Amino acid sequence: MERLEGRVAVVTGAGSGIGRALAERFAAEGMNVAIADIEKEPLDDVRRDLTERGTPVLAQVLDVGDEQAVHTFADRAFDRFGAVHLLCNNAGVFSGGQIWSRPASDFAWALQVNLWGVLHGIQAFVPRMIEGGDEGHIVNTASVAGLFASPFSGPYSVSKFAAYAATECLAHELVITGSKLRASALCPGGVATRIHQSDRNRPAPSAPTGDQAFVDQIIADTVAGGIPPAQVADQVVDAVRTQRFLILTHDTYRPGLTARANALTAGALPDLPDYEPRA
Repeated sequence: MERLEGRVAVVTGAGSGIGRALAERFAAEGMNVAIADIEKEPLDDVRRDLTERGTPVLAQVLDVGDEQAVHTFADRAFDRFGAVHLLCNNAGVFSGGQIWSRPASDFAWALQVNLWGVLHGIQAFVPRMIEGGDEGHIVNTASVAGLFASPFSGPYSVSKFAAYAATECLAHELVITGSKLRASALCPGGVATRIHQSDRNRPAPSAPTGDQAFVDQIIADTVAGGIPPAQVADQVVDAVRTQRFLILTHDTYRPGLTARANALTAGALPDLPDYEPRA
């Protein structure tokens, strides 16, 4: 989808981090923007900022794990703008710790946001995007932790592998059915966001265990040295325009993908990528 100006973009998790950067970049491209986030104050801040720039904006406080709420958001977006051309299912949370010690609620929460948030977005928007008959694109935010298993981050990595798989399924199905839509999997490495503070939005947060606190600190250190979210937004726009499926924000991970495939082909446990992303 080469032309963005005058078209409509939808971004979840738009109150901060990558989501905010996406909304700002799409607005700079001259797009109309529908934004959603579970946190009202940051969302309102983004809405005000975009409105002051002259961008037509629809904003809704949204829990992407709530299927009906996502469908309501889709209804509002189509009612307001008449069409949606670019859908970014971006909302996400982090949950870590040893995989044998984390409660089922940790996995349920990560899956509810990171997987079901993506699926709800696909099911609420994509049929109507197809029906509209125009070209378009869907970008689902997975993670490098959805390409490489991430020890001590089981709930997160499991949910991101699933989000990646859902996106690859979607991309193939769009091609097979002759749709004008295409899909991309956004797999960020270290990005300067607040992903390590995800518990602030957890329905019933619990005190972190020792292993969980250890991983949270590793993630905090990683994102502190991560690339700016605006750099990720630039890569997303390029991928949409060139119809690139995998958006890997850090090229240093690419050799690890080859090594992983070779290890699996040989029946071996893949090595972990030896890379700590820095800006």
